[in-house]
Amino acid sequence: MPRVKVSVIVPVYNTGKYVDECAPSLLGQSLPADEYEVIYVDDGSTDDTLSRLEKIAADAPNVQVHTQPNSGWPGAPRNLGMKHAKGEYIQFVDHDDTLGPEALERLYEHAKRNDADVVLGKMSSTMVRPRRLFRHTVDACTIENDELTQSMSPHKMFRRAFVEEHGLRFPEGPWILEDLAFVSAAYLKAERISILADYPVYYWMKRDDGGNNTQHRFNPKHGFWPNTRTIVRQIKDGTPASDDIDALQNRLLHRLYHVEILSRTREPEILCEDPAEQRQRFEAAREVAREEFPAAVREGLPAVSRLRAELLEAGDFDGAVTLAERIREVKPRSQVSDLRWADGRLVADVTLDLLRGDGEPLVLVERDGKQYLDPELLDGVPGTEDGWEVPDPFRLAYAELVVKDRDREDWWYPEGDLEVRLKPLGDGRSQVIATGQLALDPERLAGGQPLERGVHDVWAYVQLLGVDRMVRVTGADSTNTPASTPASTGGRLALPYWTIKGQLALDIDQRQRKLGPDTTTAATANSERSEGSSLPLPYVAAAPDATPVRVKVTVATLTVTAELLPTPDAPTAQLRLPARLKLPSGRHPVTLPKTAGPLAYAVVRDGTVLRLEGPAYEAGSGRRLLDSVGDNRQVRRVRRKLGL
Repeated sequence: MPRVKVSVIVPVYNTGKYVDECAPSLLGQSLPADEYEVIYVDDGSTDDTLSRLEKIAADAPNVQVHTQPNSGWPGAPRNLGMKHAKGEYIQFVDHDDTLGPEALERLYEHAKRNDADVVLGKMSSTMVRPRRLFRHTVDACTIENDELTQSMSPHKMFRRAFVEEHGLRFPEGPWILEDLAFVSAAYLKAERISILADYPVYYWMKRDDGGNNTQHRFNPKHGFWPNTRTIVRQIKDGTPASDDIDALQNRLLHRLYHVEILSRTREPEILCEDPAEQRQRFEAAREVAREEFPAAVREGLPAVSRLRAELLEAGDFDGAVTLAERIREVKPRSQVSDLRWADGRLVADVTLDLLRGDGEPLVLVERDGKQYLDPELLDGVPGTEDGWEVPDPFRLAYAELVVKDRDREDWWYPEGDLEVRLKPLGDGRSQVIATGQLALDPERLAGGQPLERGVHDVWAYVQLLGVDRMVRVTGADSTNTPASTPASTGGRLALPYWTIKGQLALDIDQRQRKLGPDTTTAATANSERSEGSSLPLPYVAAAPDATPVRVKVTVATLTVTAELLPTPDAPTAQLRLPARLKLPSGRHPVTLPKTAGPLAYAVVRDGTVLRLEGPAYEAGSGRRLLDSVGDNRQVRRVRRKLGL
């Protein structure tokens, strides 16, 4: 009997229909069913969840169901699941999430190949922004790679022997942040951690009823602040203390400080919650910040975050609200230029920056050899009357381009990096910007594989001066129009366009956009003529090794399948019609669906396509005369003798 490679542990409570939605992704894995098991642990559900689980188990030999009295949180069910697990590795899944079809097989192979204690699989989510942690697959790293703290959910694969050796368990009962406690302990103990970034293994999607939205999990009654202290101390116990702001301990604590502490002082929370309740949160956060976090953590924050921390620890709630109101108005801006196809990739120059609420650039001002944060932004913020110094404008600053598969919620990272730099504006003013090149390869972007058919939107993420934003990559006042020429790529058409909101998008294989009127405007400039059934189309890009793309065209009234092929020694495509068409002799317009003007003209004689001509091509009068009487038998005999 094959050994169990993976045990999938799923805690459930009053899950209802979501059990049935999750189950197919667990039972339909590419890993053979006798090589993995699914362990459901029902935490005392009061609805029909248990009966749904028993029905699933009755039809699947590798599914087992366990029950326990309600504990009020996922920790105890997960621990019980681990007690029953027989797999070499353990994978935690929540009852309302799904796995990619090859998730377990790929994760297990990656774990075994690298002898990993923990494997982080690429997550696709509508709950959180994409994480740069999943930009590249990593064979092995340790907690020294502090980017690991971008992913603190338990939805990972853990070697069972490693978990047992170190006695790793989830806190039980209503213990908020139980996932952070377990995962941070695992990171600290692990000798080898692997990251699988070239395949989306876990889909963490927002439920229709909002029941899995993490923003609702903050509840001081469940021990949020004591639990935060516990996790901080766990990290401090597992790493050496240091006054260096870039020491490992301070880098790891940065995530907790920024996410769990400063969230109580910033927008949107401080501007949306009941002021009385938010003041209580503010004071509790202040107490934990002052008592648990080393000064080096605060000193290592970027400019705006460091100012938030200053207001928090000074107990200035009103000042924090004023700053939050100012920062809420800061908007990101993207600028795209020189958009084009090159070597089968869609490339463009991209610049990203931040604007104040009044639309002016967010700037730094130099005074006495030092840089200070934009005084217009800080007007009225206590403690900044003499300016707020920015010792390092590039502290924790970065920017990246990401491409979202609109149908599947997958995020991919195109080639190249964006550089963060200072742009001089004159009069001692400068601006922190990010610049670089978009290089989107439709045939390799999806983890080295071609993008799926569908629409793929281009986004950017910026974190500058402690202000982080997602921004659509947009054109200059362009909406719902082509962004560049179509391209023949991988046997499909790739159509770049600006969406209604002006965002750059790429439609692969004509999912929504068609090769039609708005993508063939350049055709009228085609004054070429080609003998035979093909004609160069300079408005369609194609790499030299491109696979032919099939397209439907209409020749006169006849709809036929044509091909777009690469043009030898040129980065363009050529249109090729079938060699024979059931049409009368003559010059017939070739059009695309819903296209007003002709793409080309096909000259047909006796059912044979003699040549294709561009719309602007004007044949000589002698040629047109022969064309006009081409059905005359005598003329045909003369033409054959002349080789015409």
